[in-house]
Amino acid sequence: MKKLTIGTRGSELALWQANHIKDELALIGIEAEIKIIKTQGDKILNLRLDKLEGKGFFTKELEEELLGGSIDLAVHCLKDLPTAHPEGLTIAAIPPREEATEYLLILKDCVDVTQKLSLKKGAMVGTSSNRRKAQLLGLRSDLEIEDLRGNVLTRIQKLRDENYDAIMLAKAGIKRLGLDVSEFHVEELEPTEFVPAPAQGALAIQIRQKDTALFDALQNLHHTATAEEVGVERKVLSLFEGGCHMPLGCFCKKENDTFLVWTSKAETADDFPERLFLKSETTEGLAEKIVAKFNQSRIKPAKVFISREVGAHSYFRKALEHQNIEVEGRSLIRTLPIVTVLDQFILKNIDWIFFSSRNCVDYFFNLKPQLSKKTKFAAVGSGSEEALRKFGYFADFVGKGGDVPTIAGEFGKLASAQNVLFPRAQDSLQSVQKALPEDVKVINLPIYETVLIDDIDPTFAEVLIFTSPSNVDAYFSSNLLAPGQKVIAIGNSTGQKFEEMGVSYKLPYSPDEIGLAEAVFGIEI
Repeated sequence: MKKLTIGTRGSELALWQANHIKDELALIGIEAEIKIIKTQGDKILNLRLDKLEGKGFFTKELEEELLGGSIDLAVHCLKDLPTAHPEGLTIAAIPPREEATEYLLILKDCVDVTQKLSLKKGAMVGTSSNRRKAQLLGLRSDLEIEDLRGNVLTRIQKLRDENYDAIMLAKAGIKRLGLDVSEFHVEELEPTEFVPAPAQGALAIQIRQKDTALFDALQNLHHTATAEEVGVERKVLSLFEGGCHMPLGCFCKKENDTFLVWTSKAETADDFPERLFLKSETTEGLAEKIVAKFNQSRIKPAKVFISREVGAHSYFRKALEHQNIEVEGRSLIRTLPIVTVLDQFILKNIDWIFFSSRNCVDYFFNLKPQLSKKTKFAAVGSGSEEALRKFGYFADFVGKGGDVPTIAGEFGKLASAQNVLFPRAQDSLQSVQKALPEDVKVINLPIYETVLIDDIDPTFAEVLIFTSPSNVDAYFSSNLLAPGQKVIAIGNSTGQKFEEMGVSYKLPYSPDEIGLAEAVFGIEI
């Protein structure tokens, strides 16, 4: 095969990507050179991306040169590539995807670990993405979001110059360039928590459709699993008829032959984003199902009951009230401390403290523990993690997804042959403790008890969310499910209660406020 010409933008990241593909081609015996092409997005830096006309701000000129024959293939960030291809071009290969995680880089004097995202109140965050802006404001309405343009290095320098308190970038770009960002506080936001752009972290190799021999050769670089996942994300983008300016995030991953998809969509960058999580055994019709869920004519519950108090500014309340869904929040239990003075001696040789709920965090730290600097913290879900932050601590491990064996397996690797303290409720099922490997030394510390409230009034909400097995016991000791009422259970132990009762229920992917909002949004009424 002749020596090929790879077309690319001239930014440091684009050149890294092009050189990466050049090296991959060399491994299969294909020689290539690189040609730099300036795009509209590179030339116009004084306007927000959503103010530029048309689509393909970073790809159009590359495609024109490809059609004109001056290059043989173009390397794109797949998230920048419009879903509609010019006639005569095709995506020949999608290499393995880099992580789709977001990085929030924060000036260290602007960090407040007690706040969500570790940002001080009223912080100024730089981003040019409407998707990021909508999700940031959904999590923290007090933030000030300002436009940020330029390549990765330019954006980081603007933060270094203190033009912003923080900026948001894709982890993939920072990782690919091998950048040291240790001068900043780095908040890593998983794609299940902060939904990335469709196909974020993925590359696309585009060629002319007629170059069949090159297409065949490039299959050596193609990663089928990545293509399958980003195919769902880009199909959702296409069905919404959106471009990179749409406040749309979509992330798909395949786990145990099941496709898990998270979607976040807002009408504008200033609107509260709606979130959806769906599971499917197949990609067929999956994108269409996701888009249909966002249809304004779909039937939503008028009221949702949850068995705990819900603050006026909680994410869950804001998410539901944005959809005109009434929230009825009332706890069906009372919690009381059973330890008033903590024996500090037991903390001396503790390596980890594991929290499974907000209550565990609150009751434990109210005992004013004297902790060693070596002590690490683990938490289940972002709710426990946020409660830990309020006492000025970070979680070194956060178990997400609600699957106890998976959480216990992941944590067990970190805590192998170490001492782990579990502050817990007296009647806790100890699901994580029982699932840990034998070499983890478990020390249980019951610190509070739950007391059921008698004679609970029924709720007539269409959806009932139960936050613990005790709340299930309290409600169903004097009530039955009304016809048509649907149940959401937080955590496997709560779900187990319903299995024992023979009641069908839905389990959120993540047992936090975002996960609950996603579960309500996806439920069939």
